[in-house]
Amino acid sequence: MSAAARADDPPARLAADGPNLLPGSEPQSFWRMAMGVVKEPMFLMLLAAGTGYLLLGDTAEASFLLASVFLIVALTLFQQRKTQRALEALRELSAPRALVLRDGKELRIACREVVRGDVLVLREGDRIAADAVLLEGTLEVDESLLTGESVPRPRRPRDAQEHRPDPGAENGASLYAGTVITQGAGLARVHATAGRTAMGRIGVALATTQAPASRLYRQSRRIVRGFAGAGLAVAALLVLLAWLRDGQGFVASLLPAIAFAMAVLPEEIPVVLAVFLALAAWRLSGQKILTRRVDAIEVLGAITVLAVDKTGTLTLNRMALVELAGADTVFKPGGDAPLPAALTELVECAMLATPLNPFDPMEKAIRAVGDSCLGPDSKARLGTVPARQYPLTPQLLAVTHAYGTNVPGRYVLDTKGAPEAVMDLCRLQGHPREAVQSQVQDMAARGLRVLGVACGEWVGSGLPASQREFTLRFVGLLGLADPLRATVPQAVQDCREAGIRVIMMTGDHPVTASAIARQAGLPNPSDVLTGADIDALDDASLRIRLRSAAICARLRPEQKLRLVRALQADGGTVGMTGDGVNDAPALKAADAGIAMGERGTDVAREAAALVLLDDSFASIATAIRQGRHVDDNVRSAVRFIFAVHMPIVALALVPALLRWPVLLLPAQIILLELIIDPACSILFEAQPADPKLMRRPPRPATDSPFSLRNMAYGLSQGFGLALVLLTANGYMLQQGWPAGEIRTALFVSLVAGLFLLVLVHRHSVNILRNPWLPRLAIAVAVLLSLVLWLPWLRGVMGFVAPSTRGAAGLLVILGIMTLWLLALRLVSVASRKA
Repeated sequence: MSAAARADDPPARLAADGPNLLPGSEPQSFWRMAMGVVKEPMFLMLLAAGTGYLLLGDTAEASFLLASVFLIVALTLFQQRKTQRALEALRELSAPRALVLRDGKELRIACREVVRGDVLVLREGDRIAADAVLLEGTLEVDESLLTGESVPRPRRPRDAQEHRPDPGAENGASLYAGTVITQGAGLARVHATAGRTAMGRIGVALATTQAPASRLYRQSRRIVRGFAGAGLAVAALLVLLAWLRDGQGFVASLLPAIAFAMAVLPEEIPVVLAVFLALAAWRLSGQKILTRRVDAIEVLGAITVLAVDKTGTLTLNRMALVELAGADTVFKPGGDAPLPAALTELVECAMLATPLNPFDPMEKAIRAVGDSCLGPDSKARLGTVPARQYPLTPQLLAVTHAYGTNVPGRYVLDTKGAPEAVMDLCRLQGHPREAVQSQVQDMAARGLRVLGVACGEWVGSGLPASQREFTLRFVGLLGLADPLRATVPQAVQDCREAGIRVIMMTGDHPVTASAIARQAGLPNPSDVLTGADIDALDDASLRIRLRSAAICARLRPEQKLRLVRALQADGGTVGMTGDGVNDAPALKAADAGIAMGERGTDVAREAAALVLLDDSFASIATAIRQGRHVDDNVRSAVRFIFAVHMPIVALALVPALLRWPVLLLPAQIILLELIIDPACSILFEAQPADPKLMRRPPRPATDSPFSLRNMAYGLSQGFGLALVLLTANGYMLQQGWPAGEIRTALFVSLVAGLFLLVLVHRHSVNILRNPWLPRLAIAVAVLLSLVLWLPWLRGVMGFVAPSTRGAAGLLVILGIMTLWLLALRLVSVASRKA
């Protein structure tokens, strides 16, 4: 092995082996995007129109159209690249990370930076970054990705040289990239990365797994395909009509038909959705909210129920041990007073029931107090490793550590856990149990998380399989405080004003949960539904009970899935938070699964649609606000698109049917597209949010921007504009205006009408506050000036020089259009108030 590839030189190893990425994860190339654009219907129709003009000998028109092909391609590629950059930045943020030991220090790095020789620090819920050999600890690993077997496999250390791939082997030490730790913690040394892992050899490439298209995107594609099909069918009839009825040549009759097909195609809709959602996701990432699936933003505006964890979401997850309670003594650590001798045993037992290097904030708090209050010779500070650890289970919320002694067959037991579970292990009954319960109620009522502590002995040839076989002695209680986040009461109030119910989920004591709920401002803080209550209720009864209960306490992780389904069955659109391995099914089942970024497991983050990088409840409210804002802007853009296309379609279709001179040529439609596209994808996307956004009820989950109810307003606007323009055309023809002068007056009127649509559109916020409006106005003015005053360009467009009569006609048409749009707006406002 060369010096450049030594295990203790990670940068050199990374340079030699390459990043820890599976093959095929590169972003889409420029040429692939370009090929996708070439296949778009608008591109093909432009080519057909340009070719048609060449065949007719109109080189100027043909040159303009073929040149505009490149302009359209450039504009589309710019929009796609803008979207792709936002999504790539999100993927960079959401890339899996690994905890490694380098130079004796723990470092959190991107998985792609993991190299051979790295030591991985593994904990429950982690997805393993590379193939490795377990050095320390005992793990249960879900290897279903490789073996198809859903039952987790045990992994224990052995000779580090034995690292032959053996997925599924019992009690092996080999760990594999992509598999998930379901239980335990340990250290493992990496021996293979990237395509050299078992996953890489099997040929699993993440890039081949395409995320399903969102509901809105699928709807938009159906609408575009529907309009394209209808447009082509009518265009074919127009070709036959012009060819057979009017005796025109085939190529000459084809051009008006192409113009109509271009006019009827609302190709802006997919672009609007892609740009709006991607940029919204990027903005959320700046507010510490990571969007793992962009389509989740669609759902945020419809959320009616938020089921959130207490610890770390409503609270700061900064546990502090603030109270120690024995039989007759209460002590509050943190001051100058020494630990009372009567409570020394309580602290020692709690320390001995806690891991030496804890990950849980609560256990860290216990160790911090023990290290400060106990002397260096205390048995709890000697670093003794237990002979056996009995983990907390859903059936028994307690942890016991059993320590061997100098006497064979004799073990010392130390236990901590939920007070009722510890009392059961101590066989407390009658008055002693009531006295402890009274202490628990008093501490919990002050918002403390309460743990019971017990100790005991076991004598026998071996330790039993279950903690329940122990008979322990109750030692005392620990009171831990986790302060409420300062932003939570206001965020809860915001959600209430927005018509969103907040349900708190916690494994804490019901009285503690009620106290925190009261501080947070949740309704009915005394109405608590416990895990035992949930088990006792059938599905129908649970749905009814959840209509009033805002607190679920003593909850087990697996019960969250049932809660989500019950809320959904009752008509709710559910957002749910979670952080553990067992939360993943509920996060997937929720309409918007929200994982914790700081304390969440890899499995929970991968199952969720959103990840809160700061674990704060206020961030959830921010995400909902952004979701509603995007929904508003998408609806405005869709209404505008249909309003715009109505008069364009009418001006392309009606003259062909009534044998009027052609009003819209393909070149003119291209010019209109250069105005419509930026208006949709830039102007409407940048529209500021409604200040009353979070004071409106959630929209129904089934309410789509493409519903007739939403589009009717835009269609009505467009119908009025089309009627005004066609009426003006008929009047001008009757008055003997030349075709070029009519075409010029109506086209300028149409462009001005499009701008009027932007100004009087039903926005939640005054459009004049939009920073892009002046830029669009200047761009439109410059474009019209070039078209009307440059003779060559004016000839290509089929226009004539502006005249006084044309200007007067333009003013009349604009006046009538303005009256129509304002009248519609007044009717719309009145109907909404009614």
